Amino acid sequence: MAMSRRDFVVSAAGLAACGVGGAAGRAMNSNEEDSRPAAGPPDHPVVLASGNGVAACERAMAMVRAGADPVDAVVAGVNVVEDDPNDHSVGLGGLPNEEGEVELDACVMHGPTHKGGGVASLRRIRNAASVAKLVMQRTDHVLLAGEGALHFAKAHGFKEEELLTDHARRAWLEWKERCSPKDNWVAPESGSDPVGGAGVPFTHGTITCMALTAAGDLGGCTSTSGRSYKLPGRVSDSPILGAGLYVDNAVGACGSTGRGEANLLNCSSFMVVELMRAGVAPEEACRRMLRRVAEKTEIRLRDDQGEPAYQLILYALRRDGVVGGACMRGQAEMAVHDGQSCRRVKLAGLFPNSARGGHS
Repeated sequence: MAMSRRDFVVSAAGLAACGVGGAAGRAMNSNEEDSRPAAGPPDHPVVLASGNGVAACERAMAMVRAGADPVDAVVAGVNVVEDDPNDHSVGLGGLPNEEGEVELDACVMHGPTHKGGGVASLRRIRNAASVAKLVMQRTDHVLLAGEGALHFAKAHGFKEEELLTDHARRAWLEWKERCSPKDNWVAPESGSDPVGGAGVPFTHGTITCMALTAAGDLGGCTSTSGRSYKLPGRVSDSPILGAGLYVDNAVGACGSTGRGEANLLNCSSFMVVELMRAGVAPEEACRRMLRRVAEKTEIRLRDDQGEPAYQLILYALRRDGVVGGACMRGQAEMAVHDGQSCRRVKLAGLFPNSARGGHS
């Protein structure tokens, strides 16, 4: 049965295995498996992003519909969020490492050529996603880090700037002052929650964005400022292909946000794509991968119930336009553009009753 682009559906459980048209011919329930070979492309483009990516979806969809390459489209979309000083998990205004320096990680992957590029621990350049795209396009490498990534960005005309906004600086200073009563930093007599500081919550957030053209070509991008107040030089999953992002033009794509170390230890995005290759629907592929991550979580990262005490969210886009996602704890959201409009879709947690917070 053919499906129009208006037939954008969410499963009764409120999860996100959303059929948005195409040769698959129907919306799949989140827990179904499809043993057929990979379906053909949809009859219209689809863009999927993390919950903070509504503006990214809008920008990317406009470009895809105008004929842009999917990687160009998602990078432009991610740039919108990197430029937003009010999003403290990426780009300008991102929360810094423990020394007060913003360090950015990002990667891109291009389905038609199966090429990718990334940057890690990039300082003083706000659009890490754009630099990652140039690593893919203009080098024989896949990943550049630290000073090398900065020199490469400057060679291509990127301008250094201070990425630590006044708001993020206040949050960092308050965190610094409240870290320990035994150091020489003195906290003010009153203030915000020491975990967040200046009203800014502790972040382990990221933006991930993936696009599927009507012809069936895929592109993806993930970008982050990483874990708040991390050790200098810490590299997240976001610049690592197979962890924070993976794209296979014959199958689909997966991106991730949340605890990067859990992704790095399990190559989660790669495995979600491989599960989809084996016929598992996108949402169920995400949930199976989260179960595997949960089983391997070390004791110190578990709560009193023995459940993982951190958030991890997986987002999957299959080549036929079916999307899905799941999170480790509680609830989360993803943004999906079906060619008509961008919608926020609720994602249910593997541990749905878990309290928010915990390790990140």
